[in-house]
Amino acid sequence: MSTDDNQTLLSDRKIPPMTLFRRTFSYFRKEKLYLFIALLLMIVNVAIELIFPQLIQSEIDYLDEVSAGSATTVWMIFGIAGGYLGISIISQACRYFETRLLLRSGERIVFNMRYQVFQHIESLSMNQLNEMPVGSLVTRVANYTSSMSDLFTNVLVNLIKNVATVIGAFTIMMFKSWKLTLILTGLVALVFVISYIFRKIIVKQFRKERTYISDLNTFLNENLSGMKITQIFNQEKRKLQEFDEKNDLIRKTKYKVVIAFAIYRPSITFIYYSAIALTFLNGMRFNLGPGEIVAFYLYLSRFFNPIQNIADQLSHIQRAMTASEKLFNLLDIEPELIDEADAIDIDHFEGKIEFKNVWFAYKENEWILKDVSFVVEPRQTVAFLGATGAGKTTILSLIVRNFEIQKGQILIDEIDIRHIKTNSLRRAIGQMLQDVFLFTGTIRSNITLHDESYSDEEIMEVCKYVNADSFINRSKKGLDEEVKERGENYSQGQRQLLSFARTVLVKPQILILDEATANIDTETEVLIQDSLDKIKNIGTMLVVAHRLSTIQNADQIIVLNKGEIVERGTHQTLLKQRGYYYKLYRLQFDEAK
Repeated sequence: MSTDDNQTLLSDRKIPPMTLFRRTFSYFRKEKLYLFIALLLMIVNVAIELIFPQLIQSEIDYLDEVSAGSATTVWMIFGIAGGYLGISIISQACRYFETRLLLRSGERIVFNMRYQVFQHIESLSMNQLNEMPVGSLVTRVANYTSSMSDLFTNVLVNLIKNVATVIGAFTIMMFKSWKLTLILTGLVALVFVISYIFRKIIVKQFRKERTYISDLNTFLNENLSGMKITQIFNQEKRKLQEFDEKNDLIRKTKYKVVIAFAIYRPSITFIYYSAIALTFLNGMRFNLGPGEIVAFYLYLSRFFNPIQNIADQLSHIQRAMTASEKLFNLLDIEPELIDEADAIDIDHFEGKIEFKNVWFAYKENEWILKDVSFVVEPRQTVAFLGATGAGKTTILSLIVRNFEIQKGQILIDEIDIRHIKTNSLRRAIGQMLQDVFLFTGTIRSNITLHDESYSDEEIMEVCKYVNADSFINRSKKGLDEEVKERGENYSQGQRQLLSFARTVLVKPQILILDEATANIDTETEVLIQDSLDKIKNIGTMLVVAHRLSTIQNADQIIVLNKGEIVERGTHQTLLKQRGYYYKLYRLQFDEAK
């Protein structure tokens, strides 16, 4: 799957309405018992609502007899009033249990859906995630699943209730006076025509609204993270203008929806009042008594009011369907990296790594690595050197299967990594990168990543091993010291030492260091270099570093140029060859001098 395909699936692909409904309702299966009970309670409520007008008709019909002084009729009226009150209590009790069941089931459905979406995002490769705006993914996980929550807990049930009420009211009206009902049928047809046109308009606007909101979230995520650059280069005015344009698109789209509702609701209300007028004008002509006319009027209101509600619910349903379309577009993206059916778990690696004629490209035919072959023996330290874009970091990413190679083989302990379960592979490989990411929380949670199986003694032992205790012991709360977003309250060197502790704690058999000593002050570099000397004893180590001083003691140095290996050997061997490595060494030596 190409990256372009990913982007299309993420945002643009239209899914047929029936497919959307089928996939959406598949989430109901686990909660079908509770939803069925809620549906039964809802039907009871609809039936009670349709009984009320008949009770009022009976009350009015007996009023004439009350004036004649009939004691029996007076007690009958009291009985009807008592029945009205009793039925109302039953109705509210049913509504209470119905609401509880719906909220419980709806929230569980959305919980499972949100979990599934996030789990799916985790399964995607770095290549796929790099093509997806973070803001758009956040919108899908947070906002769109919330729209689905409203659909499951409120909209669908009310829609079913309103449809049942409309059908029930129309049926009773036909029994009471089919002639008068047929006269009103023309108005009913007009209601459905207007509702159809209204729906066509809001479907288009809601789809635009979702797209614009996703774009705005992407813009905010990117620009809030990069606010420092915006301020340094004095770009606030231009960024504000960009925000204003995106914000205005959302405003205009919502305004069109408001206009559509402003036209639709009064139109339905006018038709409703026209139906009431026709009811009173024609009621006596069709020999309907006062009680029957009032009952017919009440059934008429129970017919038209739900129709207006249905329009509102259709708008919510359309929002939810638009949201589900984008959610399913994301879920339909097939992960590039999938474990083979017979993939194995590995408990321990000796640490031998071999590349056999490996070719790799991020984009088709734009080769980053070209026929790369090398062997790293267990517990060796191997350094990769080369200009930017030579393929050093790519090699490290391929070993942990962040990306899939196009040709060749990568083996660990003589096993093709494609035959090893990805979780098992990554569990054995510790990675220390240049850009250390710390999560909001504490020092402890960032080292253990919330794995509570580690004791404080184990954590501090590791921190001392990598020299992170040098600043942890100086903090007031020790391991419970707060870590702000992205670790901004710690220096680059301190963040790097925490990443070393995080890596060493899991006892990996293979270690990867990608520019781990870049951008570090001299004082901290001494601590980090001491930590690296200790870490080398843990297992096989692969290092990428621009500073040659950090890799001089490596067992093997592999020099890359434009995706190909041009030199390999120890530091002294490569200096004697007076090739590419020698030139880099002389250049850095002269700069240092």
